[in-house]
Amino acid sequence: MTTWALRIYALLTRLVQPVLRRKLARRARIEAGYAVAIEERFGHYSQPPEANAQLVWLHAVSLGETRAAAVLLQALRASQPGIRVLLTHGTATGRTEGALLLQPGDVQTWQPWDTPSIVAKFLDHFKPRLVLLMETEIWPCAMAVAKARALPVVLVNARLSAASLQQALRMAPLSYPAYGALTAVYAQTEADARRFRQLGVANSHVFGNLKFDATPDPAQQAQGAAWRQALGQPVVLLASSRDGEETDFLEQIKATAGVTHAFGATENILNAPQNPTPKFLIVPRHPQRFDEVAALVVQAGLSVSRRSSWTSALAGPAKSHPALQADVWLGDSLGEMALYYAMSDVALLGGSFAPLGGQNLIEAAACGCPVVMGPHTFNFEAAASQAEACGAAQRVPSMAAGLPIARALVNDPPALAASRAAAFAFASSNRGALQRTLAALQAYLG
Repeated sequence: MTTWALRIYALLTRLVQPVLRRKLARRARIEAGYAVAIEERFGHYSQPPEANAQLVWLHAVSLGETRAAAVLLQALRASQPGIRVLLTHGTATGRTEGALLLQPGDVQTWQPWDTPSIVAKFLDHFKPRLVLLMETEIWPCAMAVAKARALPVVLVNARLSAASLQQALRMAPLSYPAYGALTAVYAQTEADARRFRQLGVANSHVFGNLKFDATPDPAQQAQGAAWRQALGQPVVLLASSRDGEETDFLEQIKATAGVTHAFGATENILNAPQNPTPKFLIVPRHPQRFDEVAALVVQAGLSVSRRSSWTSALAGPAKSHPALQADVWLGDSLGEMALYYAMSDVALLGGSFAPLGGQNLIEAAACGCPVVMGPHTFNFEAAASQAEACGAAQRVPSMAAGLPIARALVNDPPALAASRAAAFAFASSNRGALQRTLAALQAYLG
């Protein structure tokens, strides 16, 4: 790495540690997981130091990366019995999800803050023999220290958007040495691989997206399908929504659907028996916003029922169940996206109606749930384009255009059936990244 760039960067990351601590304290007041083991981020560990270099360090920064890591980890355990994993994260949701993946002998901790001394403490303490980074996480000091120690680092399920490439090019004195220190990159698409090569990656391969190889929870799918059948009413889902999208969605519900609710809105022609008003379901991306989104629904003059209050009675014969009377359902739970997709007829893709790059639409397709997505899908550019091309997804310019499209689809049984079939076909035809990744990793695992 360019010496002056590394020194300036390392100085800045050392100086901002007090700021990071204050930020974590603020986040912890909203999301308690950020208060857990804070000192781990700064090189102080309660776990005993490792005597031998046995651990495989698997880093999955947040929830989406951890779910992709779960697919890989299951296959690694099958091919390498007794493998021990050092699992790290940067977010509370990632750490919570990651805890479900641990087996005896594994270790879980926070990602080390990116200074040379903290990274060195981390590596000295845990002594990993291989580093697997999920999707996007490249830190300059960590890469420099790993290279100095000849520690192999592989970027798995790798993606790099055009915007991220431009940002990296603007920081070339840091970016080129950091990316160039990667031992290998297993990219999702050829476009991703090409961008990595522009940043100096010598060993890059195109293996596809691991998320296609994930199998949605069968029990959740069965429960969701049972609830949808018992409801006897179409369900439109706003999936993994981000700040601002829920307000837009609620405004469009009132503008286009004329939902009858406790505050006296009147019905319109869209609510005729042959074109029934769907049930609306919102699942926020971040759990710390559950209460906020519930309040937004009430402020919009609509009634809300929260998933956390439901039981199996929702699928019972009594149509008087309180959840069935609410205008809007709120999915305030973690790890149940398969249930939400299975109980929905169509999903509007969160993160795509604001300039945030969109969320993962692959799980929706695997559950047979067609997607309506906004204009911003750069985080999943290839998957979004493929889904659109095969009829598993439709692209719209705004929420105002998206909700009427979703409503029209749920009230057109032949079109809906065709879209569901296209979604299943899209998900199944793109599998295979797992086996390619696993085969390539054998060179490093022995």
